[in-house]
Amino acid sequence: MLEHAERCRARIDELEGAEVALGGTEQQLAEAREALHVLAGELGDRRRRAAPELAGAVRARLAELAMPDASFEVQISERAEGCGPRGAESVELMIAPNAGVPGGPLKEVASGGELSRVMLALLSVAHGGSSGAGSEQPLLVFDEIDAGIGGHTAIAVGAHLQELARGRQILCITHLPQVAAAALTHFTIAKDPAAIPARTTVTALDGDRVVGELVRMLGAGEGDRAASQHARPAAEARRVGPLR
Repeated sequence: MLEHAERCRARIDELEGAEVALGGTEQQLAEAREALHVLAGELGDRRRRAAPELAGAVRARLAELAMPDASFEVQISERAEGCGPRGAESVELMIAPNAGVPGGPLKEVASGGELSRVMLALLSVAHGGSSGAGSEQPLLVFDEIDAGIGGHTAIAVGAHLQELARGRQILCITHLPQVAAAALTHFTIAKDPAAIPARTTVTALDGDRVVGELVRMLGAGEGDRAASQHARPAAEARRVGPLR
């Protein structure tokens, strides 16, 4: 009974000061809304200023990645529901992969290969600045960023990744020999389907074993001399390349 009486007295104190507390809370809420409005406006202004520059930089990168006729725009529009956790605007990436083809949202119109190259272009623009002495650079992970491409486009992607790797660490998972050949350090990843539980083995490669793996990725047999002659220059060139 005494404990219940104490709780009741505490509750009475809360209720007696409720109007004062409510007024203070409403004032804090109004101030918070005003601050939100100001910050959302600043964010929107920065987005509108940055959008054309970002779009132009991505278009330039796409031209280097065998998409010279692609148009790319960053579309910014006001959110119908008002300001949310990501600001007062919605941002849509718009692309027309080929000349004369109507554009649309990237997530809807881009093929797998086009999406891979756009993502690489975006990451290149975001992280492409030169690293200053002593500055920390993020580890960039590309998990099959080259999906859906091949041939000369794969070579362009490998060169782009190699350039992006200057001054930073890149981990790239690929099935394309053109991309793998651009790396400085190689590993193979093999899964043993017979093992219970399943077992995956990661093995570092060097020297002729790199050549052998590139030959295998080319689809040639182990003793294919023509494939080896094709793979060896690329494997040796990696020794001076920056992609890791």
